[in-house]
Amino acid sequence: MKKIAPVIVFLLVGLCSLSAQMKADSLPSRVDLVGHPEVKALRSTREESLEKILKTDGWKAYDSSFATTPETAIWIKFPLENTTPDTLTTYLFQSGFHMDLYLQNDGEFEHFKNGYLIPLGERSESKWSFFTELVLLPFQNYQCYIRITNSYKKYRSNMPILYSRLDYLDFMDKVRTNQAPSIAFIYTYIISLCCILVFALVFCFRLRKQVYFYYLGYLFFQLLYALGVLKFSIATVGNIARHAPATSMIVFEPAQFTFIGFYILFILHLLEVKSFSKPLSKALIGLGIFCFAYAFLRLIYNYHMWDTDNAEELIFYIVRAIVIPFNLVLFVWIMVKVKHPLMKYFVLGQSLFFIGAFVSSFISFTELHFVPGSIFNFPYAQNIIFQAGLLGEVFCFSIALGEKVFLIQKEKDRASQKLIEQLQQNQIMEEKMRKELDEQVQQKTEELIQLYSEMEKQKEEQIKRSFAERLRDMKMLALRSQMNPHFIFNSLNALKNLVMLSREEDAIQYLDNFSVLLRTILQNSSKNTITVEEELEMLELYLSLEKSRLGEDFSYTIRCDSREALSQFTIPPLLLQPFVENAIWHGLHPSGKPEKKLSVTFDTSQQLQITIEDNGVGRKESGKTKKTHPSAGTRITQERLSLYNHISEAKMHLNILDLENDQGMPEGTRITITYNG
Repeated sequence: MKKIAPVIVFLLVGLCSLSAQMKADSLPSRVDLVGHPEVKALRSTREESLEKILKTDGWKAYDSSFATTPETAIWIKFPLENTTPDTLTTYLFQSGFHMDLYLQNDGEFEHFKNGYLIPLGERSESKWSFFTELVLLPFQNYQCYIRITNSYKKYRSNMPILYSRLDYLDFMDKVRTNQAPSIAFIYTYIISLCCILVFALVFCFRLRKQVYFYYLGYLFFQLLYALGVLKFSIATVGNIARHAPATSMIVFEPAQFTFIGFYILFILHLLEVKSFSKPLSKALIGLGIFCFAYAFLRLIYNYHMWDTDNAEELIFYIVRAIVIPFNLVLFVWIMVKVKHPLMKYFVLGQSLFFIGAFVSSFISFTELHFVPGSIFNFPYAQNIIFQAGLLGEVFCFSIALGEKVFLIQKEKDRASQKLIEQLQQNQIMEEKMRKELDEQVQQKTEELIQLYSEMEKQKEEQIKRSFAERLRDMKMLALRSQMNPHFIFNSLNALKNLVMLSREEDAIQYLDNFSVLLRTILQNSSKNTITVEEELEMLELYLSLEKSRLGEDFSYTIRCDSREALSQFTIPPLLLQPFVENAIWHGLHPSGKPEKKLSVTFDTSQQLQITIEDNGVGRKESGKTKKTHPSAGTRITQERLSLYNHISEAKMHLNILDLENDQGMPEGTRITITYNG
């Protein structure tokens, strides 16, 4: 990027001026305008117009003392003549930042604009910023006026030179040959970044993890930096920075430190540094913030004051003198503290970056790329070497991201295996509990029979009544034990569906809620009754599971006047869930309605009335289309309700109503349970 004008001038070393004539048809090679007897020069302010210059005297012989500054402009004038009957073309070479050329013929002026900082759309020459083509008509005399300005103190424009067409073609052929390898590498770098950027974008949107977002920022600002380097070359394909050259120079340095900031945050999340060392994590975050802050401040500085003084180059070296050693310290610190499977990719990528950054900074500081015969004496040497280190680092981190996906999948498989093992253990535990319950029932039955045979005749009725009540209790327990595996079976099927659909996050959330619900059911398994408030809490957990499984087209509402009032009523555990499950899977699930609604209302205004209502297909339509077995949960729950009314002082009445519209079409089902204490 730096000292661009000397690069172009260096390409001209060895060429000699073969003629001092100003006749276009007599140019054998090239004509240096500086020192030519027919070329005059004049200093003026930057705002002076051509009209005022034409009226100004004081023109002097053009020599090397006429150098551009940010405050002044240099005007050059000389005559041109075509003495042949053919139209001739000559080329003006001027490698500055701003150049205006006015070609006068018969009182008419033709205006040409060119230079590094002239946007492509405003240039007279669409190919090169340093060559301007002049077409001279037969037997015509011209007067040329050139205005050269420079907004940047440390850059100096070269003295203008006239080339014949043959020497122009020969010169450009040498420039292409000289720059071709460097341009080829820059294109390779840009294309590689674009390809990896596409994959990073896909990962970022699919997985929505911070590590992919930071990697995306790291690649994007590297791409801006690469396009900024390409602008200074003669490449035309993809050289979009030529359309806004001043902007590209302003953002060139900030882009480098922005992608370094994203890189630091990327490493922080890729290697999970915080889990190994919190002080190291804070140091990395601090360095990242420093890079972002410097990029922002440097952007403001470039926009307002860049190169208006000599501080820019000093800042360039000071910042790198801070960042590179500190980066090296953090690199060693990470290798000592962090023990992560992806460390090998970090070490290799960071090493390539350090090598590229150090060699690039050393070349820029010592100017070895301007030394003839040096291995670094090729166009854009410092940027090419820095890009080579960056490209190697990008490849290493791309492979690391691929392996990270593999490690994540491996961890998910391990978690799934643990879940399966836990569920198997739960099943074994449940079977063991059922067996123990059967043994207890058998033992109690035998005790009752033995007691019955020993009791006196006058107590026969009392023994029979007690025996009947105990049998009903056992039947309630048996029915409830049937309820638990039925619900677990449905829930495991739901979890299996989420895993098969690759909805990993939903499956994990579902599993968390399911484990809480399962624990609550197991805790209540030893109770004959629980409060309606506890039943409501289990019902909320169950509905949240069904919401996760069915998606956005399913919605539910639970209305309750007072949870405190619900704690005054007791019912058998897991009484309401089968009715809700039946409403969802036999009423709402087959429905083609865009909004599938379920409402559960607990009315405690008088006694207790529980209403479960859905807008599904109704019982008749469900019976026509149902291809699976009837709902065992509902049947068992109705039997449990009947047994509860038989042994309890409080009574519960069940009413099921099919809802229909005015045309007799089914609109859903309403289940009402009325509690009479």
